[in-house]
Amino acid sequence: MKHITHDNHGTCSKQVVFDLDDDNRIHNLQFIGGCAGNTLGISQLVEGMTAEEVISRLHGVHCGLRPTSCPDQLANALIEALAEA
Repeated sequence: MKHITHDNHGTCSKQVVFDLDDDNRIHNLQFIGGCAGNTLGISQLVEGMTAEEVISRLHGVHCGLRPTSCPDQLANALIEALAEA
């Protein structure tokens, strides 16, 4: 199990932290800051999903006029984590 901490950029949430198991499945996802209901919902939805599946669904999601979002920052964190593996 690999523990990941990613500093978010351009969002209300400051960080996203999670674990990736040997099959690249996400566990224990938490956003630090941000809209509590939305980030908790995302955390529960992606529990046990593969990093690749989450990236394909969330990468490029915008928040209003912002060029990124909390889901997009999660996808970026996953892309970085997979590149380091």
